[in-house]
Amino acid sequence: MIDKLRSIAIFATVVDQGSFRAAALHLGLAPSRISEVVSQLEKDLGVTLLYRSTRQLSLTNEGRQLNDAAKDMLGAAESGLDAISPMSNEPAGALKVTAPAFVTQTELMDSFARFASAYPKVDLDFHFSDRPSDVIRDGFDLAIRAGWLDDSDLVARTIGHVDRFLVASPTYFASMPAPSNPSDLESWDWIRFAMRADHTEMTTKDGQVAKVLGKSSLSVNSASALYEFSVRGLGLTAIPEHLARRGFNRGELVHVLPEWTMKPLGIHAIWPNQSRRENLTTLFVRSLVGEQL
Repeated sequence: MIDKLRSIAIFATVVDQGSFRAAALHLGLAPSRISEVVSQLEKDLGVTLLYRSTRQLSLTNEGRQLNDAAKDMLGAAESGLDAISPMSNEPAGALKVTAPAFVTQTELMDSFARFASAYPKVDLDFHFSDRPSDVIRDGFDLAIRAGWLDDSDLVARTIGHVDRFLVASPTYFASMPAPSNPSDLESWDWIRFAMRADHTEMTTKDGQVAKVLGKSSLSVNSASALYEFSVRGLGLTAIPEHLARRGFNRGELVHVLPEWTMKPLGIHAIWPNQSRRENLTTLFVRSLVGEQL
């Protein structure tokens, strides 16, 4: 039974890491040994757990069922170890985190670096992408999200916010009639962020509210792409403050209707309600909000 449990743990690592080679590096074993263990497990169980190709692995229905059970098994084991070796002594383990790509240019990177320096025995695996991942399906312990959260069964905590500015290149701005109100922007070309609403809501300090739809023939899934297209004069867009200020400092962008503001993007940490690495996850989140650890 002990050997079979070990084989199941290795199989779960292959799924978590996405390949035999990555699992081998993670576990410090030869890739051939990893493949041998999984093949023997399939033989013992009399089922195929993984479909193998030269580019990727995919789970069979039986493999998916076993992987779900393996996650519960490993989570229970880690919880047991935590109980007899308190996390406050010296946290150790692994955390797989996903975050938007634009985060790499924000102060959150300082928080990530401080955590990594404070807890050298915690292996951090960061995945940066502006396309949201499925936390549970993709095997992440925690996700950083920007925007406004939908209802879900995931635990969520707000860790900050990012202001947004409406910007355009000086050339594009000069080519359009000078705006005095958001409604004047309806005829402008808008560069849209694919994961955001089509309309843009803006407010003034005295409480005036306006919604602008605007025309758009260009949509992207990256905040950096919004910046790059806007500095090339393709239209108007809303980007995070750190990108906007870069454009202002370089003379590549101008602030459009600065007396009007947009709702900030909330920055949230979300994670499964029954996390397999609950103590590490909550420790990481607490460090992001600056709580005393």
